[in-house]
Amino acid sequence: MTEAPVVVIGAGPIGLAAAAHLAERGIEFAVLEAGPSVAAAIDEWRHVKLFSPWRYDLDSAARRLLERAGGWTEPELGTLPTGGDLIDDYLEPLTKTPELSGRIRYDAEVIAVTRVGFDRIRTAGREDAPFLVRLADGSELLASAVIDAAGTWRRANVLGGSGIPARGESIAADHIAHALPDVLGRDRDRFAGRRTAVVGAGHSASTTLLELGELAEEVPGTEVLWVVRGTDQARTYGGGDADELPARGALGTRLKKLVQSGRVELVSGFRTEELAPTSDGRVELVAGEQRVVADTVVNSTGFRPDHDMVGELRLDLDPILGSTRALAPLIDPNQHSCGTVPPHGVDELAHPEPGYYAVGAKSYGRAPTFLLATGYEQARSVVAALAGDWEAARDVQLDLPETGVCSSNLAYGDGAEESGGCCGPAPQAVPAGRGLATGITGGLLTVIDNTPTKQSGCCN
Repeated sequence: MTEAPVVVIGAGPIGLAAAAHLAERGIEFAVLEAGPSVAAAIDEWRHVKLFSPWRYDLDSAARRLLERAGGWTEPELGTLPTGGDLIDDYLEPLTKTPELSGRIRYDAEVIAVTRVGFDRIRTAGREDAPFLVRLADGSELLASAVIDAAGTWRRANVLGGSGIPARGESIAADHIAHALPDVLGRDRDRFAGRRTAVVGAGHSASTTLLELGELAEEVPGTEVLWVVRGTDQARTYGGGDADELPARGALGTRLKKLVQSGRVELVSGFRTEELAPTSDGRVELVAGEQRVVADTVVNSTGFRPDHDMVGELRLDLDPILGSTRALAPLIDPNQHSCGTVPPHGVDELAHPEPGYYAVGAKSYGRAPTFLLATGYEQARSVVAALAGDWEAARDVQLDLPETGVCSSNLAYGDGAEESGGCCGPAPQAVPAGRGLATGITGGLLTVIDNTPTKQSGCCN
């Protein structure tokens, strides 16, 4: 078992950070990426700006490998990269460093991880057996440990308002677009001059709505509907100038103006029960007596992790979030925002299955509070533990900015830097435990009749 490599699933930012730390520790590894290129999921939204400026988007070990290799120019740390910038100026050069070159296998979708000769029930001798990783093409490889950085992008939440697919949702799949389509670029023809319903109230929905609003100004006949489950428009728009986070208020103000201008029609209190085709080739969304008809429905309702492929491993998952049980209270969106998540590492990520760790967005389950900086520290801690350096593994340091880390050009336009993002003024590093007030007290959730109700928030 010790001769088998550590297998990293996913060649996104967190997976490559884990690979960089493994390389620095001299641990043999292999990276498996389901897509055809590095960070294939991010490549699908390369037109979108990240929430965080560059200073929070670079892993320490990855930066050292790039600097050692030479020829790499560090980005301006205060600016906001797009997804494409993250790939072109950071991740792609990282894959070409001597330590990572040749270690990444593309078009390598993992469909199952288990122990050789052991199902989930058998115990005696289990820890001595290597992991068996099976790919979609039928090939298999052994691993001494598995770092699962597969993310959640491939598993969107359903449109159904009860957590399960709405009736007819699978039949209407051709009318449903994934979150963050490139409305003004690659996917323009799908939306120009047509009627689009955006379902969701988080940052992805806001991004798409603003782009659709711009498209509606350019192309006559472009119609935009914003479908949300909440019933209070004030909560949907946020606090405006009185918002605790000024740029979040500015974002809400821009969206409110779109609605007031008539370019976006807000449909509130809508919990989708059914999707049905119409006689003219469109799709109808049904919620009780309410009806919404559109050419395309953009699903911006968030994501959830895929635990099916590790179903034969012994996992201790929180029944609500789907993270590890130990991590759940630290990332619970009812209590925490991006910037208030406490430091955590290998101990909080460990399962009853020794040697298997989910890191990055997948480790958070359904919680929308993940940040790259958090994932990088997870990867560092896990790799230190695999190297037997438990002192380093448990010396978890996580300084998150109180404001600014969720920065986005949504609020202030394309020229915004970290001083003008959706979370307010320029960030200052502060101890973990302070941050964006987007829990119940800060506005991500509001208690109505003793029931938490999600609002629009810059970290969602």
